[in-house]
Amino acid sequence: MQQVNVFDTGVLLVLGVLGGTLAAFAGLPMPYMLGSLAFSAAYTIFQTQRDHVVKFPRNLRFFFIATIGTMIGARFTPELLGLFPRYWPSFLALIPFVLVAYAFGYTVLRRVGRYDRATATYAALPGGLIEAITMGEREGADVRVLTVQHFARIIVVVVSVPLLFLFIGGEAVGSAAGQTMADGKAGWIDLCVIAVLAPLGLWLGRRLGLPAGQLMGPLVLCGIAHVTGLLSLHSPFWLLPLAQLVVGAGLGAQFAGASAGLLIKAFSLGVVNVAGILAIGASAAFALRNIVPGGFEPLFISFAPGGMTEMALIALSLEASPVIVTAHHLFRILLAVVVVGWVGKRQKARGAAE
Repeated sequence: MQQVNVFDTGVLLVLGVLGGTLAAFAGLPMPYMLGSLAFSAAYTIFQTQRDHVVKFPRNLRFFFIATIGTMIGARFTPELLGLFPRYWPSFLALIPFVLVAYAFGYTVLRRVGRYDRATATYAALPGGLIEAITMGEREGADVRVLTVQHFARIIVVVVSVPLLFLFIGGEAVGSAAGQTMADGKAGWIDLCVIAVLAPLGLWLGRRLGLPAGQLMGPLVLCGIAHVTGLLSLHSPFWLLPLAQLVVGAGLGAQFAGASAGLLIKAFSLGVVNVAGILAIGASAAFALRNIVPGGFEPLFISFAPGGMTEMALIALSLEASPVIVTAHHLFRILLAVVVVGWVGKRQKARGAAE
């Protein structure tokens, strides 16, 4: 049973509000999540230096992740089903992309970062944070390093991709551009439906063992309900920032025990790793730009290794389907989990033979 300090939880949420508000005022991408994460991580690391372990209610964080998944699922429409067959080349291209990106990441973390084999194997995974940490812990990897390295990957992607679009196109995209999952039609009934679908989808994702199940379970459940016409759900404008703020505060608490040296090393390696993976993804998107609908930009964010919610918001900025982008990310995570499972078994068999 996770022991949670109510005072710590309250402080993390207050700091999350402060950090998210300042980040939004500064025009940063995904401000409420990243600002909240930064401030809560700073508090967590400070308390670690005082030998106090900060913990955040896991179920609270999972509930709001499920809420985000529900809001993304509400974007599914019957018309979108006709688009998926036209994207098979990009889904197929994700297979070599994951293999090359994983090999590149492993090389960086093993050769440059000098991580041990097990830690590098699971820290290099281009997706599936929870799955990577779970499998890595079972195989003897350093869980603290795994956690920080994957957070570094996600944060670097979430920050760099919107900044790339701003630098190249001159316009903000994603949450920095004011994009939201809301459509202005939400009422109390919608809130009640979300309050039911989010935990139900969370349970479903866990039962089915879906990758990123806390997000994908509600997304799939709500998406099916929308596609089949069982419901038409609308999201209030304030719910996504609130969900991101709580999730960010919860993620910041995961930095308990992380030293300044570990953070500097993880983020330095994360920048190198993400730069290489984004270059690989950009090459794939460029090659496919005239083959699948939408062109280069939606394909590029479909191959970006992290920040599923922010990538969906960037898709909205580009007038592309966030559902198509999310589907690519789900397939990428599935592939990554399969690949690392195979690699882990090979390494285990080789170790037993030696």
